[in-house]
Amino acid sequence: MQTIRVKIEGYDHRVVDQAVQSILDTALRTGAKVSGPIPLPTQIKKYSVIRGPHIDKRSFEQFEKRVHKRLVEIIEPTSNTIDSMMHLQIPSGVGLEIK
Repeated sequence: MQTIRVKIEGYDHRVVDQAVQSILDTALRTGAKVSGPIPLPTQIKKYSVIRGPHIDKRSFEQFEKRVHKRLVEIIEPTSNTIDSMMHLQIPSGVGLEIK
């Protein structure tokens, strides 16, 4: 039994969900079984930056960067499924990792 794991990452959760939906539609249309999407923990990176170098030394600005992740497993893919996945149009700002 062969499975393909697709890990989707992006900064905007709506764009990530659109990419997941297009992957699911493609896999189901070609006759493969799908498990997921499984939401993985959101990675949050926080940064503190000094507002000004001279007078405002004690004043900081906080920024954060969130990376939203999803996991989709395609179980028993056909050759048509693999070919369709290679030609899939994914929105910009979304990263895919296929294993």
